[in-house]
Amino acid sequence: MPKQVDYEDRRSRIAEAVCALIARSGMESVSLRDVATEAGVSMGAVQRCFRTKDEMLLFALESISQRIGDRAKARIEASGTPRSAVTLLHRALSALALVEPEDRTEAQVWGAFVAHAAVSEQLAAVLRETYGKSHELLAWLIGHGQETGELSPASDPSTEAATLLALTEGLTAQVLVGHRTLGEAREILERYAVGLTA
Repeated sequence: MPKQVDYEDRRSRIAEAVCALIARSGMESVSLRDVATEAGVSMGAVQRCFRTKDEMLLFALESISQRIGDRAKARIEASGTPRSAVTLLHRALSALALVEPEDRTEAQVWGAFVAHAAVSEQLAAVLRETYGKSHELLAWLIGHGQETGELSPASDPSTEAATLLALTEGLTAQVLVGHRTLGEAREILERYAVGLTA
């Protein structure tokens, strides 16, 4: 009887291999052969999961985008009780900005995809969707904090969310190139969140 193959599991393994290669050596290092070696599968197995390299990169970006969003939600839920609006907002910001030590690899991969998306409409579309979801999350957190009276009602949640999303993206890049330390980036995010209090 032929061996059953879990294609979703294999696709996930391949996406992880893509991300590992990008984090180690940049987007230019991603070839079907190297991805197959990194994932521990044959080139044929990679080609059965993905028809083209672009399709493989797209799936890897969708995977990492999902992971970042899930992490933001998990950090919000793990913020303890009672959960102040500032704490919730700061935890979401730290997850989106990828400024925790354990986020370093994903920050490198994210930065590479953002740069590559400038010349790839497919990747850009995924990033726009991800930014949209992040914006919605931040706007909701700010609006909720205003409703509870913890955050100042003077600012528009959507406008603040747009500003915070740009801030997180900028800090990700600055930490990656060594312009800011992780501690400095976290402090900037916390200071901004505290500045929204009523």
